[in-house]
Amino acid sequence: MTPPTPDEPNRADLGKDPARVSGMFDQVAAGYDRTNTVMTVGNDALWRAATTRAVAPKKGERILDLGAGTASSSASLAASGAEVVAADFSPGMLAEGRRRHGALPNLSFVQADAMDLPFGDAEFDAVTMSYSLRNVQDPKKALAELFRVTKPGGRVVINEFSTPPAPLLRGFYKFYNGQILPRVARIAGTNGEAYDYLNESIRDWPDQRTLAAWMREAGWIDVAWRNLSFGIVALHRARKPLA
Repeated sequence: MTPPTPDEPNRADLGKDPARVSGMFDQVAAGYDRTNTVMTVGNDALWRAATTRAVAPKKGERILDLGAGTASSSASLAASGAEVVAADFSPGMLAEGRRRHGALPNLSFVQADAMDLPFGDAEFDAVTMSYSLRNVQDPKKALAELFRVTKPGGRVVINEFSTPPAPLLRGFYKFYNGQILPRVARIAGTNGEAYDYLNESIRDWPDQRTLAAWMREAGWIDVAWRNLSFGIVALHRARKPLA
């Protein structure tokens, strides 16, 4: 696939080539948070707060926020006093995160591939991903890598777009993602092509039970989830066995 020129909108697809997906997020980094707030009607802040509560960060802990993007979620975790590593494979997103939150003394930034994390075994008390596991070429490998770098007894929280259980809402959600979301992105001044991909990736993503099964397959135990906003997103939680 020929890479786009710097001025050409980058369009990822469901092949999820890492370079292509990373380049797409580089191009939308500056307006990413603003566009998300508009598209979710402000629910992104509520979902971020729910994720932080689920992680339950504590001072003295070391936490990995993988797929951190512009580090809004990382900054929320760091407010607890925990040492937080904001990791992402998009240098453009990380640069925007540093610009906004780089002054936080307990927040560091690392460019990382979710399928081959540059960390040792059992480094983190908790690991988390928000709306980014879906963009990994091999999400099962990413879940195994998260398991590897988590301390025994440590915890994982995955917040991801999901499948609303109510048929009527599910139908509206598909219509919104397919017809409205890309237009809103373009009005907000963001690469609308990226949000065409977003719709495709959400439509192709498995439901809550399937993701829970993938987590168990990776070795996580006590896997559970709860729906947020009627299942538009789902918050999955689990822990690594002590043995």
